[in-house]
Amino acid sequence: MISVTEKAKERIQLLKQEEGRTPNHNIRVSVKGGGCSGLMYDLDFDENIQPSDQVFEDKGVKILVDKKSLLYLLGTTLDFSDGLNGKGFQFINPNASRTCGCGESFAV
Repeated sequence: MISVTEKAKERIQLLKQEEGRTPNHNIRVSVKGGGCSGLMYDLDFDENIQPSDQVFEDKGVKILVDKKSLLYLLGTTLDFSDGLNGKGFQFINPNASRTCGCGESFAV
């Protein structure tokens, strides 16, 4: 399962409105090679659910994950911070053995 915090949910809803997205737009979370730790998170809106996607829903937010990324993301919580120590979406990933200072890349 992949979950979202209340703050992340609110920010996703706000971004949907600001960008003129429809209710059919879901959040796609994936993992790609790169970054200082070897793997990077990718987060985007997507209205197309692929047959091989795993679909999770938490707090009314649908999250799409491809099979390859799912291995790295199981148990992850998507959060949003707007504090002084950083602003943006953050991934709380129990599978990550190491993360970089920016929080955008990780290793397992």
